[in-house]
Amino acid sequence: MIAVCPPRIRPDAATLLARLLAARAAAADVAWAVRDWRTRPWASATFVGDRHEVLVTLGGEAAPAFAAALPEADLPVRGHLVADCAVSPVGNDLWRIAVLTLTDF
Repeated sequence: MIAVCPPRIRPDAATLLARLLAARAAAADVAWAVRDWRTRPWASATFVGDRHEVLVTLGGEAAPAFAAALPEADLPVRGHLVADCAVSPVGNDLWRIAVLTLTDF
């Protein structure tokens, strides 16, 4: 008799990215609170992926430096490539983070 295992469900890019950003913020001693997270499919003639738009509250003395360094940071997301990351202030401690992830086949 052959045992059949159910398919392994892997987290999507949004879940992996959320975990990574929260861990990076914690390591930088930055308070991280997601206010809104929207993910929508994205495609070009040669690539497929997702565009993530995150509205987040960042707190702590290191928050501005953390936000400024994020667009140039190496963001390894398993099974995906972070092609673009932009961060902009929205208001008092409120930041908008836009990330484009491409699916790595």
